[in-house]
Amino acid sequence: MPDLKTLPQSFAESLRALPPPSLGETPWTMSGAASEHRIAIVTTAGIHRRSDRAFTLNSGDYRVLPTAARDDLVMSHISPNVDRVGFATDLNVVFPIDRLKELEATGEVGSVADLHYSFMGATQATEMKESALELAGHLKADGVTGVLLVPV
Repeated sequence: MPDLKTLPQSFAESLRALPPPSLGETPWTMSGAASEHRIAIVTTAGIHRRSDRAFTLNSGDYRVLPTAARDDLVMSHISPNVDRVGFATDLNVVFPIDRLKELEATGEVGSVADLHYSFMGATQATEMKESALELAGHLKADGVTGVLLVPV
């Protein structure tokens, strides 16, 4: 998350003017123990497989990240406020797949989904709504009952 003081004034003012999202009454928590759930990762790091189309400004779509593609991921997040050093040093900073697999191995989570997802951060939520609803259907079809949200 950038410090608004470091952004151009007009951009910072436009961010301050955005209305807060309505989260409704449903809590953002899982019922039951994590050991009973199938978990997927959803990140806004703008990461994708090398062969996938790169993210562009205000991309509201997502990319599919197979667990097995860990070593084939690149970041095309285009915000000048995103420091890519953490990603280059340790993928788990923006996509904690190794940590999640460790939790699965110890039984702390039930299972790790085969597919995970990435959006491009720096995009208005309204631009992502249609894709997010589509993604929810994919998660449900895959039997995912918990999501680890990784905002970048």
